[in-house]
Amino acid sequence: MPESQPAAAEPRRTPLAAVHERLGATMTGFAGWLMPLRYRSETAEHQAVRTAAGLFDLSHMGELRVAGHEATAALNYALVSDIAAVKPGRAKYTMITGEDGGVIDDLIVYRLAEDEYLVVANASNAATVAEELTERARAYEATVNDRTDDYALIAIQGPKSQEILAKLTGSGTDLTALKYYAGYPATVAGHQVLLARTGYTGEDGFEIYAGPGDAEAIWSALTEAGSGEGLIPAGLAARDSLRLEAGMPLYGNELSRDLTPYDAGLGWVVKLGKDSDFVGKAALARRAGEQPARKLVGLTGLSRRVPRHGYQVLAAGAPAGTVTSGGHSPTLGKPIAMAYLDAAVAEQAATAVEAGAAELAIDIRGSAEPAALVSLPFYSRH
Repeated sequence: MPESQPAAAEPRRTPLAAVHERLGATMTGFAGWLMPLRYRSETAEHQAVRTAAGLFDLSHMGELRVAGHEATAALNYALVSDIAAVKPGRAKYTMITGEDGGVIDDLIVYRLAEDEYLVVANASNAATVAEELTERARAYEATVNDRTDDYALIAIQGPKSQEILAKLTGSGTDLTALKYYAGYPATVAGHQVLLARTGYTGEDGFEIYAGPGDAEAIWSALTEAGSGEGLIPAGLAARDSLRLEAGMPLYGNELSRDLTPYDAGLGWVVKLGKDSDFVGKAALARRAGEQPARKLVGLTGLSRRVPRHGYQVLAAGAPAGTVTSGGHSPTLGKPIAMAYLDAAVAEQAATAVEAGAAELAIDIRGSAEPAALVSLPFYSRH
């Protein structure tokens, strides 16, 4: 008899899975988790975030606690940014790279106390990041613990998010004083949480790190507080279209082991001048002075056909790049895409745009659909 194949692992359920099922969400497997793709209309969810507020379950993200006398030194060695410059109560967007400078993951690091950090990794990379941080911290008096199971992560995003959240934080919390990329312990709907002003939508908003057992109560309280403000639950589809409009990178699309932060136009996260050595420094130092062979650009479609990840970009009919993320923009009412273009082609296309001409197209299922080069992001709330 032939050997039986091992059964595929069941996707993990977030602490809010039962809520999503009660709401009738369309569920999908994502990075090993069962997640809500949409509830009713992804366009309505997208537009709610742009005009009012959306409520997201992000409990699939990985949370890693790094603590100890040399936690700062360990993270400074492990990551490309200057973690020592992050004050307690603040956060930093950064990356972890290999020795060759290729991006292993992009991260948010919260400094909870002088010698304690919360590192938030993408769900698809959480195990890899935990392994890398553990290995890189071995020479330091610091511990790395995977705390993903200890957290539920709820995000409220949109222009009314502060107004809604303020109903649940009480007079002791001044949300107006909570700066962007800052986070501190707070009480939301009577539950102790880590409250951060961060997000992935291009709008103002907050992320709430709570105990798994508190997740349903906090979600329900936020839903009730936002019932007259236009707040609705939002799934992964809206989250993706929102981040695309905001020009925010997605690991596996705009970021990968084959790309450095400089390739993605995110070289500003790399601090070559910080006091400590770090993994990938030598390779990134070499790349810092070079012109990248490819450039991440924004494209808008001039027809109604929608570009998708992996589609080829054409310049004067010849292959010149690849779409990394694409879709219909509900805010702009047209197709948009991010793509890596040959750097020389990107420069020529930019010159052509200034002269009122453009010769770019996207191969959409065998049809060369015209596209225009535009600056990123496609949308900004400011």
